[in-house]
Amino acid sequence: MDKHRRQHEPDLLQAALTAVQLPGLQWEVVEREPGGQATRGDAVLCLRFDGRELRYVAELKRGLRRATLGAALHQLANHGEQGLLVADYVTPPMADELRRRGVQFIDAAGNAWLTQPPLHVWVKGERPKEALAPPTQGGRAFQATGLQVLFALLCRPAAVDLPYREIAALAGVAHGTVGWVMAELPQLGFVAMLRKRRRLIDAERLLKRWVDAYPQRLRPKLLLGRYDTRKLDWVEAIDATRYGLLLGGEPAAARLTQHLRPGTATFYGNKVEPNLLTDQRLQPDRNGNVEVLRRFWNFEGETPGMVPHLLVYADLLAIGDARCLEIAGEMHAGIAAGFA
Repeated sequence: MDKHRRQHEPDLLQAALTAVQLPGLQWEVVEREPGGQATRGDAVLCLRFDGRELRYVAELKRGLRRATLGAALHQLANHGEQGLLVADYVTPPMADELRRRGVQFIDAAGNAWLTQPPLHVWVKGERPKEALAPPTQGGRAFQATGLQVLFALLCRPAAVDLPYREIAALAGVAHGTVGWVMAELPQLGFVAMLRKRRRLIDAERLLKRWVDAYPQRLRPKLLLGRYDTRKLDWVEAIDATRYGLLLGGEPAAARLTQHLRPGTATFYGNKVEPNLLTDQRLQPDRNGNVEVLRRFWNFEGETPGMVPHLLVYADLLAIGDARCLEIAGEMHAGIAAGFA
């Protein structure tokens, strides 16, 4: 296994396989990070039982929550019926949700849902006996301000070779933050020197890690306000720039694809204009269907009046319902093409 890759994840994998040692089941790790590509999963597993063999492609996730479930489901969709979610802990409500969505899983507490006939395993309610060691990699690169730097590089891969001060301006962070992040990226296997110039490498794997971390470590810090409205019809035609805002999430995806009716509305900007609240009759509500988030980058997106497409993609994964995951899947190829 490449020393630059996620060295802490085999510990999670082994802990889960050990916890789900049920009578008659035998696990084998066939390959870790097959092909070194994010779309091929984190590991290939073989499960033997009753003279049969089943193959799984595992996606490893720590701290699984509703906000990160969408990204996990999106990644598992690449593997079809062989997809297996391996987590540190799956709560009983999350276990029910995964089963409802047809997602097979195991965790380090011994919970599991495996269903490939004639195999059927359903265990929930087991609690972790001890906490797993925290991840040993990621450092500042995957903290909030580091994620801002990574976002700028994923949106503009050529920017990785710019002076640090220019990268800081694009990312909306201090010059020193870029220095910390850029020192880590070669160690993590995401930046290399080619012909005396820095190059972003393995960008799809970096994207995978970014969309996992964004809803946990950066997005919650961006909330400027959340509101509720009974009807969202106005979202489909609104000129958000009138209020100093950009479209994100479902409204942006609806305009890009023309086949999504928004169930929530996400906007990014520097502040919440009072006129927006009065014009659209928005009422403050911590569980509302309209949110305004702080804009954290300083460059234009691909579509006027809209956040960069990568952020639309991440917002859809954070929402996580079937409609949004379908659109995110359609968007992925276009985003990945920008890394070529």
